[in-house]
Formats: sequence, structure tokens, C-alpha cells
Amino acid sequence: MSAPPQSMRANLLSPEVLASLSNLDLVARAAVHGFLIGLHRSPQFGFSQEFAEYRAYSEGDDPRFIDWNVYARTERTYIKRYLGETNTHLVVLLDASASMAYTSGGVSKLQYAKFLAATLAYLASRQHDAVGLIIFDDKVRESRPPSSRIGKLHAVLHAIDRAEAGTGTDLTVPFERFRQYQSGRGLVAVISDFYCDPEAMIKAVQPLAYQGQDVILFQVLDPQELEPELKESALLEDMETGEAMEVSPIFMRSRYRERIKEHLDALSKAAARAGADYELLRTDAPLDAALRNYLTFRQRRG
Repeated sequence: MSAPPQSMRANLLSPEVLASLSNLDLVARAAVHGFLIGLHRSPQFGFSQEFAEYRAYSEGDDPRFIDWNVYARTERTYIKRYLGETNTHLVVLLDASASMAYTSGGVSKLQYAKFLAATLAYLASRQHDAVGLIIFDDKVRESRPPSSRIGKLHAVLHAIDRAEAGTGTDLTVPFERFRQYQSGRGLVAVISDFYCDPEAMIKAVQPLAYQGQDVILFQVLDPQELEPELKESALLEDMETGEAMEVSPIFMRSRYRERIKEHLDALSKAAARAGADYELLRTDAPLDAALRNYLTFRQRRG
């Protein structure tokens, strides 16, 4: 059977198509399915389901992978381990602050971030990784410690689905919560618009690096935040502080674009200094690039 055409694979990862689906669980399944259809079969991405060896069962493992034949012979509980499994964890930190509600007409930044968070969680689960979640604005709104149990994955997806835009942003909050309940080396994916001081971001991320965590930052922005098209002067209001300022089309085409570029460059350099990966995502772009970057990150850091 031939593979579906490229246009069909792209549609499965399009934010507009994903937004038309009835629930986030279906979004995650459709996006991962579309991604895997287009992914060349390669051991570097760790998708092999070939059995490799056994390891002792530990609390939090998915009981579906227990070998009951071995248990019947030995009365000891072992888990089947597969090629590509690193027995690691992924914790997703999802920004649900007020600024994430912004949209210029397509999906909002928060909606896109929820699609990405759910898809990363589902993809990690397929790789037998434990999955955890922290949803935050200036407080932690929900959190789930990492687990590889299938029921826990559903709880993570439902928590993501419930997330609504809240108030201001404080990046130190989710990182402090993370350090309270997570030890051991693993992966952390932060999904945010990162309207913050780059130096403050470094201070938040660096303690995780010292703890042995590997961090990837996904910055989600609307196309109008990157390349604004303003035909006449307008009053722009900060969605978190309520502050407003009048801007002209000339300013938005020149000085604003310079400033946003400076901010993005500063974030990228700050992430590198903190030992984190950094990816900029547009809310009108399919999810495949983000998923490929995550798999490359996981392979390199796993």
C-alpha cells in the first residue's frame, strides 16, 4: 500500500484541522498518526517496537507491559523493554497566562500550545516514557507527576484540555514546583510565548540543568506578533497588565519588528547559555517541525 499524499499528511498536522476535532485526545492521536505516516522509518527516532529485554517492574510503570508468563514461572514481576525505550520521563510546562489567549484570527496561542502539549504527551507515551504536566500563569493551576500508566496519560490530556487563559506570567513558579517533586534526569518541554526578561528565564532554567534535566523551550507566537500588518494607527492593550499605547503602521513595520527580533535573538542566546534548546513556532504552522525537533532533542539528550 502506498503512503498517503504529502498534502493529506500535512492536513493531519494543520492547526485548523486539529481545531475542528471534537476533543484533545482525538487531536493528539490524529497529530501523532499524521506525523508518523510522514516520518521515515529510522532507528534514530526510537520508534521500534521490537522486544529487547526485561527489566524489573517499578512503581509507576504501565502494567500492560508486565510479562505474566515470567511471573507465573518465577513469581517476580518484570516489564518488557523495547528498542528505542530510554525509560525516561517528560514533563510539559504549559503557559496558560492571559497573553496566551491572543489570536489574530486563526487558533489562539493557548489553543496551539494545548495541541502541542497533548501531542508531545501522547508521542512520549508511545515511546514508553513517563509523562507529567504543570499548567501555570503566575501560579501553578494544575500539576501531574510523571507516570507511564495509561490512565495517567488520559488525566494529563484532560488537564490540558481544561486549561484556560488566566492572569500574568511568572516562570519561576512552575520550575520551583517541578523541583519539589521530580528528581533524576529527564526531559522538560516548556511551551509559552515567553514575554519575559531573557535573564529571568535563565535564572529559572539553570537550576533544572544543575539537577540533571534537559530542557527544550517552545515559543509560540501569532503571525501578527512577528509580522504585524497595521493599516492605520491603533490602540494596543497588554492582555496581562492592561497597559495601552497608540502605535502607527510605520512604527509596527520598522521599530516593532526590530524590537521583536531583538527579543527573539536574546531568548535564543539566553536559552543556549542556560543549556536549553529553543524553538520558535507560529500558530499557523503545522506541528510536524515541532515534533521532529522534539524527537531530535530526545535522541540527543536521552
